[in-house]
Amino acid sequence: MRVSFVGLGAIGCPMAEHLAKPPFSLSVWNRTPEKSRAFALRHRVAVAATPADAARHGEIVVMCLPSSVEVLEVLEGDDGIAAGLSHGSLLIDCTSGDPDTSRAIAERLRGRGVGFVDAPVSGGVKGAEAGTLTVMCGGGQSLIDRARPVLEAFGKKIVRCGDVGAGDAVKAMNQALLAVHIWSAGECLATLAKLGVDSSVALDVINGSSGRSNTSENLFPERVLTRAFPRTFKLALLDKDVAIAAGIASRAGVSAPFIDLAARLFAEAHDSLGDEADHVEAIRYIENQAGVQVS
Repeated sequence: MRVSFVGLGAIGCPMAEHLAKPPFSLSVWNRTPEKSRAFALRHRVAVAATPADAARHGEIVVMCLPSSVEVLEVLEGDDGIAAGLSHGSLLIDCTSGDPDTSRAIAERLRGRGVGFVDAPVSGGVKGAEAGTLTVMCGGGQSLIDRARPVLEAFGKKIVRCGDVGAGDAVKAMNQALLAVHIWSAGECLATLAKLGVDSSVALDVINGSSGRSNTSENLFPERVLTRAFPRTFKLALLDKDVAIAAGIASRAGVSAPFIDLAARLFAEAHDSLGDEADHVEAIRYIENQAGVQVS
């Protein structure tokens, strides 16, 4: 099966590595050419000169980019992916994107006989490396069935969420929950630290009680208490995701004050901490506001 992979970032690179072996014949392209060349040397796969060339190589093309903005940039133009897609090919977008953009792309490609599936992923770098990502798919069942062998190379749980855009919507709401968990845990631990309660003791109690979450059980013990803050997923991207979630709720006519507040708070943290901060480093903003360190 001829597959092309576009976007070799922190998540995309290990995803592509699972496709760099039989039964796949892989071609890669990245906006930073050095990354694609280095990847190709390591895995002995082809390097596409342009996104259009990547599309010409692959009967299935996978994209994994920071946002729908970059997706449109890579899709358009004489050298864009759309220019290289042929009738019968399939484009899988693993970007955590905007549902409206995905629907517009799908409609445009449908007229040319090209299939489209939005398929954002969750599980982080560890999940991408282990091939255990959760993949949230939006699109027709027949297209998702066709995409499944590729998705199963890096995903363990693959779910059709609905029509095109549904995968993006579920991912955005998942990210909104992640944001709420990080912020609420940060506020609670900062308050307890002010009262002299050791954060490791507080987390031990919380994680044996009803307030526990993946954030309290894993992210805070591994990244906050240790002050390690590995940069695996940028705060800027979580800011983008929660803003998408807030927009989806607004357009659906759903009152979502928690999501709206999370969007505002993460925008403030992003503005304060910069584009390179990891998403869990939002706790630093909370600590600065509270005048205490959670440790």
